[in-house]
Amino acid sequence: MDQDPLDISSRRTRIRYEGHGSTYGRTRRSDPHVARWIRAGLGDVRSVVNVGAGLGSYEPDDLEVTAVEPAAEMIAARPAAAAPCVRAAAESLPFSDDSFDAAMGTLTMQHWTDVTAGLRELRRVARRRVVLFTWIPEIDDDLWLTRDYVPAIRARDRAIFPTVRTIVEGLAPCDPVVEVVPVPHDCRDGFLGAFWRRPEAYLDPVVQTSISSFVELDDELLDPGLARLADDLASGAWRRRYADLLELEQMDVAYRLITAHLRD
Repeated sequence: MDQDPLDISSRRTRIRYEGHGSTYGRTRRSDPHVARWIRAGLGDVRSVVNVGAGLGSYEPDDLEVTAVEPAAEMIAARPAAAAPCVRAAAESLPFSDDSFDAAMGTLTMQHWTDVTAGLRELRRVARRRVVLFTWIPEIDDDLWLTRDYVPAIRARDRAIFPTVRTIVEGLAPCDPVVEVVPVPHDCRDGFLGAFWRRPEAYLDPVVQTSISSFVELDDELLDPGLARLADDLASGAWRRRYADLLELEQMDVAYRLITAHLRD
């Protein structure tokens, strides 16, 4: 496999400067496996607000959905058939109390400036439940990329993703249900853990710039580990070292569905 680390870095930088709204949709699409978990968590509600909605992944087409997204470029890139979208931040939702049966968010809390304020807002506008798909930092996710090649990503994510305890306390009083969401080997949604069995993808600048960890970390923290990964793929060392992963259909890499049933 011929991957020039300097070329990877320069292409990643170019996409950063050009803005990744146009590239985000190439790799960040709804995965059916994850979608089933989210829809099951929402249950029998009729209306839902999707906070940090991005391009509209995981918005159930059988529910009345209102999307909230702070980034204008993401709103502009949403498909024409997507739910109506309001430009606003999680910390200050422009809706009255109890406006929706439920609130939902998928891999969004790490982008909020104030997680506690955002969770309080979700609780305020939702009558029945809040459903959140997220990565949790308090367990060892065993993702080889961040453990063995680019530990700066793991350190960064553990600092910005809220723990289950923080989420539950922010939505209190509630009855929380926390479920493991294994990531399938062919996951269609290109979040960080999606490519645990497809290592070449982590060297693709388009994949990288659709993952905030790659976008927000400096190149000097990324490039040495990615260069080693390219070398290991070219030599076959990666497949020898992680041969057991190639037999797995899905893997727990610390993604969880948190369904908070709200109490008065």
